[in-house]
This record gives sequence, structure tokens and C-alpha cells, in this order.
Amino acid sequence: MNTIRIGVRCDAGPRRGVGHLVRCLALAEEFQARGAHVAVFGTVERLDWAVAELAARGIGLHPGPDSPAELVEAAHRHDLDVMVLDSYELDPAGAAALRAAGVFTVAVIDGDSRGQDADLYLDQNFGARHPELPGRLLAGSAYALLRDSVITARPPAPPPATTVGRPRVLAFFGGTDAVGAAPVLTRVLVATGHPMDLTVVVGRPGIEAELEEITPGRGQSIRPVPPTGALPSLITAADLVVSAAGTSTWELCCLGAPAALVCVVDNQRESYDRVVRHGLAAGLGVLPELTAAGIPGRAARATAARTLNGLLGSPQRRAALAARAWSAVDGQGRARVVDAVLDAVGATHRSIGTGVRNSC
Repeated sequence: MNTIRIGVRCDAGPRRGVGHLVRCLALAEEFQARGAHVAVFGTVERLDWAVAELAARGIGLHPGPDSPAELVEAAHRHDLDVMVLDSYELDPAGAAALRAAGVFTVAVIDGDSRGQDADLYLDQNFGARHPELPGRLLAGSAYALLRDSVITARPPAPPPATTVGRPRVLAFFGGTDAVGAAPVLTRVLVATGHPMDLTVVVGRPGIEAELEEITPGRGQSIRPVPPTGALPSLITAADLVVSAAGTSTWELCCLGAPAALVCVVDNQRESYDRVVRHGLAAGLGVLPELTAAGIPGRAARATAARTLNGLLGSPQRRAALAARAWSAVDGQGRARVVDAVLDAVGATHRSIGTGVRNSC
């Protein structure tokens, strides 16, 4: 039986975060559902839950090759048909080296292709455009990569407007909260003065210590929880979600979550602006401005608190955000990506008179 073999090159850790790994895991699940063999190449640092997620799916984790020559050697050693590259740090020449070695190469990008010469580019960000990559580009939220746990939790319709006196709020900022956004936004939420039951996902041990120093106001509670595979259930149970404008944005949209986003790193800015401008989520601003000292910082935090207070007090505003978000991401993005890859790989093999390699 012929089995296509897929390699995924990405890293995750406290500094890098887990966004690259999470979206590659979603892609891996779809490839596996089509009968492919998938292996991940990279470093997963101090994230036991992420290693367990890979193991639960039978996805091997191998050391990450860095240089173009090492990528080619790893692809040949593991008899790969396809290599997916999802990294801001790898040498951009790696894509061309893999192509020259006969390995179909997919580059997952966020706005900047970094000069990679790939067979196929994927930019899942809402409204993404790359006119310099005609014919080799899958762009926009129609190609958002979402895990099984998110797709199965997608409601059949966005949630209706529901009045609640004490909204359930969920705050999370990636698998590791590498930039320490949780304490900042928790303080802003408390500053609204609005009653709420706030659940905060604690990505790192130091974050919980900072949260313990925050005193909730009247009618407010703060509950820290560790990173969990049950995050989609927490999202769908929340009346409002506060999060970073990273890869989790597409999970929130797919689940129809009324969300308020903060831009925590520069490479999120363009996507954040588009999402907020089109009303898929409310915007809370840029993290460095929210953490600034003096009058500018106080003004930024006050503006964010007013936005949150308006959402907490208006079920209609929350429902409107949820409806637009739910309509923007249908959960079928990864299937479209895998369709495109398999079609292209099949055409490539037919053109050189071979089939896909046999499984070892």
C-alpha cells in the first residue's frame, strides 16, 4: 500500500510560544485522516502537554534540522514526500534546497515569505494578500488550520444574545504566554468594575504568582487554570474571551466566540488590524502601549477597560461579534490545504513517472 510521508518542521517553547506547533498539529491530523504518515521535526521545549498531544496521535518527534543541507538529509533519511516549514528562524534557503532534492515543500507564512522558494505557500490570516506569489498561494481564513478538538466543538450557529448579570470571561494568551500578557489584561478586566467570573489560563509558573497579587473587585472572581486540552470547551462556555491576536484567533472565530483581542507582538499587527476593522473581534490595543508607564499607559489601559466594560454590559454587542466571527471561519481550512497539497504532489509524481513512496 502506498502511503504518502509528511514531515513538519516547527518549534515550540516558552520563548517561541506554541502557535506554530498547534497549527501544524491541525494539519497533521488532516493528513493522518487521509492515511498519510506524519512526523514532526523540531524542538518542543518544557511543554509536556504538547509532547503528549503528539504522542497521543502517534506522531513521531525528531530533532529539528536547521541548515538547508540538514533539512535535505532529514527528508531523505525519513523518505519524505512533503516537508512543511513553519518557522521564522530557519534559513530561508531551506525551501529551495528541499525542492531541488525532489521534496514537495510547503511554507506556512504570516505576511512575510522571508524569501523562501517553496512549491506552495500558506498564509491563513484573514484578508492575506501576496501578489508576488501567484499560483502558488493559499491565502485567507478559508485556509485556517484548526485541530479536531476545535472543529468538533464548533456550534451549528453562533450564540444568540443572552443577558447575564455576571458574565463568564476566559482570558488566555497562547500556550506559554511568552510575553506575560495575562496579568496585564487581568488588571484591565478588574478595572472595568463589572461583575464577572474570570478564568485565566496560566502559561508559565511566574504568571500565576503575578495573578495572586491582583485583588478582584466586588462581584468579581479570578480563577487561574493550567494549559489544557479542554480549551475549546472553555471557549464555548464563556460569554466573552480575551486573547492574543495570534493563531488562536481562528479557533475563536470557528467557535463563534465573542472576543476582544490584544496585539502582543509585531507580526500580529497586520492581522489584528484586519480582524478588528472587519468586526470579527473587538480591539484592545497593542501590549507595549498597555504596559507603558505614565499618562500614555494609563490612557491605553483606560480605553481598553471601556471597551471591555461595553462588551460585558451588552449581550447584543457580544452576539454581533460572535456572528461575524463564526461566519468567517468554517473549520474546513485544513481540508482545503491538504486537498491542494495532495493534488499537487500527485501531479508532480505523475509528471516524473513515479508514485508516492512506500511506507516503511
